[in-house]
Amino acid sequence: MIELEQVRGRLEDLGIYQGAAALDACLERATREQPTYIGFLNDFLGQEIAQRKQRNFEVRTKLAHLPYRKTIDEFDFSFQPSIDERLMRELASMSFATRTENILFLGPPGVGKSHLSVAMAMEAIKHGLSVYFVTLSHLIEDLRKAHEENRLDKRLRVYTRPKLLLIDEVGYLPMDRLPANLFFQVISARYERGSIIMTSNKNFREWGELIGDSILATAILDRLLHHSHIVNIRGNSYRLREKMKSGAYGMPKSVGE
Repeated sequence: MIELEQVRGRLEDLGIYQGAAALDACLERATREQPTYIGFLNDFLGQEIAQRKQRNFEVRTKLAHLPYRKTIDEFDFSFQPSIDERLMRELASMSFATRTENILFLGPPGVGKSHLSVAMAMEAIKHGLSVYFVTLSHLIEDLRKAHEENRLDKRLRVYTRPKLLLIDEVGYLPMDRLPANLFFQVISARYERGSIIMTSNKNFREWGELIGDSILATAILDRLLHHSHIVNIRGNSYRLREKMKSGAYGMPKSVGE
């Protein structure tokens, strides 16, 4: 018993805290299964490594500020046949991020753009990449405040430092000159330095009106589209489907009913 506590203490001194906590269970399993010394050591260290990877994943996920957790496997590709599932799974390998390419999900509300973007973020975190999620409205308000307080350069680093930046809900609100220029600065700073995943309900022909400046819109799109994968989603709303399943959404009544 004294030797066991000494081993536990030495594990903690080495920073192997999960191994120290799991030592009793590992010894009990070893007594039952009678592995070789190498087998026992391999099992013991494997548990420590698995716990460290999980802790790292949880920390990276928290720092990413994702609104929820979604995976590729949870996405119903049969409901959205316009999406190439094979392409999505290839993109989930993060090969696009190693080439600093972008992904742009386009389509009407509710078709799964945010789900897919968050799923890509989860895969990126699993691959050890730094990720940051933000809606366009929050990004603009954050940078506008920083601009007014003369700390814009410092705040921009929040959006330029991560390997993968997710910008959600582009197109819901038009921009005036300052927000458009702040948006351009983020896109320009990340150009060929870090990947962007973006969701938008607007097609590219509408971006001039959205940005309020056709020249600036062209400059933004030029950088976004140079190295990019464009995913146009044409289909029904998932949220509408769920309402129809529950009976909460029905056909409108005829006149006179």
